[in-house]
Amino acid sequence: MRYPEDQAYAYPQKQYGYDQGAYDYQGYNYDPYQQDYPEGDGYYNGPPQYYYDSNYNPNYDPNYPPQGYPQEGYPQEGYPVDEFGQPIHYDQSNRTYSDSASNISSATKQKDPAKAEEKPSYAPEAIEKYRQKAKDSGDPATLFKFGNYLIEAAGATDEQDPKSAKKKKDALLQEAVKIIKRLATQGIGFGRPAYPDAQFYLANCYGNGSLGLPMDPDKAFNLYMQASKQNHATATYRTAVCYEYGAGTKRDPNRATQFYKKAAALGDTAAMYKLGIIMLRGLLNQNPNPRDAVIWLKRAAANADEENPHALHELGLLHAKPEKEPPEIPSLIRSEKHAIEEFKKAADLGYAPSCFKLGCCYEYGQLGCPVDPRQSIRYYSRAAEKGHSEAELALSGWYLTGSNGILNQSDTEAYLWARKAADKGLAKAEYAIGYFTEVGIGVKADIEEARRWYMRAAAQGNKRAMQRLKELNFGHAGRAKPAKHTRAQANKEDCTIS
Repeated sequence: MRYPEDQAYAYPQKQYGYDQGAYDYQGYNYDPYQQDYPEGDGYYNGPPQYYYDSNYNPNYDPNYPPQGYPQEGYPQEGYPVDEFGQPIHYDQSNRTYSDSASNISSATKQKDPAKAEEKPSYAPEAIEKYRQKAKDSGDPATLFKFGNYLIEAAGATDEQDPKSAKKKKDALLQEAVKIIKRLATQGIGFGRPAYPDAQFYLANCYGNGSLGLPMDPDKAFNLYMQASKQNHATATYRTAVCYEYGAGTKRDPNRATQFYKKAAALGDTAAMYKLGIIMLRGLLNQNPNPRDAVIWLKRAAANADEENPHALHELGLLHAKPEKEPPEIPSLIRSEKHAIEEFKKAADLGYAPSCFKLGCCYEYGQLGCPVDPRQSIRYYSRAAEKGHSEAELALSGWYLTGSNGILNQSDTEAYLWARKAADKGLAKAEYAIGYFTEVGIGVKADIEEARRWYMRAAAQGNKRAMQRLKELNFGHAGRAKPAKHTRAQANKEDCTIS
C-alpha cells in the first residue's frame, strides 16, 4: 500500500547547503535526498523517496531501542553492537541479527508473478463483508487494512452519475479517515497503544493535505514522533527530517542526527544512507567519521532497492577515488573494479546517475572500462529515459556523429535529445541548442532564436556561450558553419568520475 504523497512536497523551491543559515520548509514528504550536497565531490542528490508500509517491521521489539539513544522508560542494556560499537542491523524476516556491512549484495527485489494478489472487489456487498470482519476482529492491523481498502474503493467507484459517484466516494473516505484517526489516537481496546502505522499514515495526510484533511505541520510532526516512540522506522526517519528542516518543530541538527541514527538502527535504508553521508561530510554539526560512514553506506547498499539505490553509487564514487585522495578510509579498498561493480549494481536498480557514469566510462575508457560505443549508448539511453539531463546531452552527441553499425547518425534526434536537456536548464545543452539553431542542425536555422539560447546558457556562466554572444554582438565572426562532427567535437566538456 502506498502512503499518500504529493509531488509538490518532493521538489523544493530553494536549496540551501548546510554551511548556510537559511532553510525553507518543504512539506513533510520532502526528502533530504534533495539536499544541496556538493555534486562536485561526487555526492548526488537522489530522487524523492516514497515509502510503503513494508518499511515498518511489526515484529520489532519495542522494549529494546537502539543502544545509546535516550528513551525514557526503556532498558538500554543488552542491545547488540558490532566491533565498532555500531548497532547491528536487525533482520526482521527471521528474527536474527546480522551485520549487513560484511555481506554486500545487489538487493534487486523480484516479485513472483504467480504470487500477485488478485484485484479486490469493491462491490457494496464485498465492502460490507470486509467491514463486519474488521469490526469483529478487534485487530488494529486488520482495521488499518480495511481503512486503506476503503480509500482504494473510493477511487474505484463505478457510479455513472457524477453526483452519486461523489457522494459514494466522500462517504467511503470519511469512514476511512474515522478509522485511521481512531487507530492513530486511541488504539483498539482498553490499555492498548495507538497503532504506529496509522500514526504514520495520518501524519502524511496532515503533511500534504490529502484525504480532505487540512495541512497541519504541528499535528504531522507530533504523529511522526508518537510513531517513532513505538520504533516505527520510517516515522523515525521523518521525525529526523522535521528536526533538520524545522518542519512542525524547532530546527535542531543534533536531534535530527539522533533520530537518523535511531531510524538507521531500526533498519530504515534511507536513514542508513543519510547517516553515512552525514558522517562522511561532517554535516549537521557532526564531526567527520569516514570509517563509520562507510559502515552505514555498506549497510544501506546491502538493502538497496529501486527506491534506495543511492548508497551503491556513493560507494562506487569512494572506490573510484585515487589511493591517497581524502577521505582516507582504511576499511575501503580504492579499486576501479570495485567502483564499476557498485555502479553496475545501482544501474541495475535503475539509478540514472550510475547509468550516466557507466556511459561515460565506456565512452572514454575510464575506470578500467574498454571504449565500447554500444555499452556507452546503452547506459546513456537508460539514464536519458529517466530524465537525466547530462545523459540526454551525451546521447545527443552520439546521434550527432552516429556509430558505425550501432547507431545511425540523425541530426533530428541529436537536436531533440539536446532540447530535452536544455529544457531542464542544463547550460551545456542550452549552448548546444543555440549552436544547432544557429547552424540549422535538426531544426531550421534561426539566428535570433540561437541568440536567445546562447543568452540562457551565458546567464548560467557558460563561457562558450558568452564568447559566441560577443562574436555575434560585435560582428567579430560570421555565422557558424555546419561540419561533419567527430566524437571529440560532439562533447568537448569533460566527463569525469569524481
